[in-house]
Amino acid sequence: MAREMAEQPDVFERVLAEGLPQIRKVADELRARMPRFVLLAARGTSGNAAQYAKYLVEVLLGLPAGLTSPSTTTVYGSWPDLRDCLMISVSQSGGSPDLVESTRVARECGALTLGVTNAPGSPLAEVTELHLDVLAGPERALPATKTYTAQLLTLYLLVDLIRGGDGAAARRLPQLAADLLARGEEVRALAQRYRFADRLVITARGYGYPTAREAALKIMETSYLAAHAFSGAELLHGPLAMIDEESPVIAIRPEGAGGQALEPVIERIHERQADLCVFGTPQAVEQGVAGFVLPSGVAEEVSPILEILPLQRLAYEIAVSRRLNPDAPRALAKVTETR
Repeated sequence: MAREMAEQPDVFERVLAEGLPQIRKVADELRARMPRFVLLAARGTSGNAAQYAKYLVEVLLGLPAGLTSPSTTTVYGSWPDLRDCLMISVSQSGGSPDLVESTRVARECGALTLGVTNAPGSPLAEVTELHLDVLAGPERALPATKTYTAQLLTLYLLVDLIRGGDGAAARRLPQLAADLLARGEEVRALAQRYRFADRLVITARGYGYPTAREAALKIMETSYLAAHAFSGAELLHGPLAMIDEESPVIAIRPEGAGGQALEPVIERIHERQADLCVFGTPQAVEQGVAGFVLPSGVAEEVSPILEILPLQRLAYEIAVSRRLNPDAPRALAKVTETR
């Protein structure tokens, strides 16, 4: 896992250099056949990448977007009318039977289908009309790290090119990622706060919400710690009641509208006297008892590609501090086959 996290700057370079021509080709085709709405199908870590893509589609393209429930097809046998729909299926392995089947049915129901995988020869890639390889290379650790950020970057570039952009906001990512990954000692120190924790709340808003979900997933699967991810807005609608002075909370508060929208949530967390750690701007970090400063001047829509890097490392360091093996979490397999 440590080695694959360290490869991420090189993966970003590869996507920006080798992947961009194919992404542009797919973007041109999608622009020519512009759908009326977008559905996204994914599970697990790829589901968090799909959640990020949902924000991109709704904010940058102005199209309605939703996350599908594959079981409506695979369990209940539904065949919806998907004319004028783009179905984007996101998967690391491209091998989960429910994603493959629901994508196949979507195509037969009239959807234009696009697979985004790290496996161009996979069953999912074979059933989709269009396909993008995220070019992350083999990933051997069970927790997905470099495949996740490669999915984010590929999806961002696709949406940006569809809207007529050139991907300029992503050009600094390889160097910024390398700079973040070099700050491992800071994250190792933070991890000691959670060595003996039994639960953790992670919150964010807007583009940062998928980051909160992915960070919680990584911590749960590597450290067996009950990590709960909430949109800041949803946190105020009930779960805030479980937070008290013994509750560790991580808030992701980068620059941009989503970070600003989290400010009232941080104030309420302070009222609950929680142990608050902030990943974000220098000013936001000062609001917590601990924190990690994220790079400044990064476009909000690409910030999640960087935000998750220290949180991946946090999950790794918590696991190591608990004398667990983050490469091989118990009860898990690299390819999860659900129906």
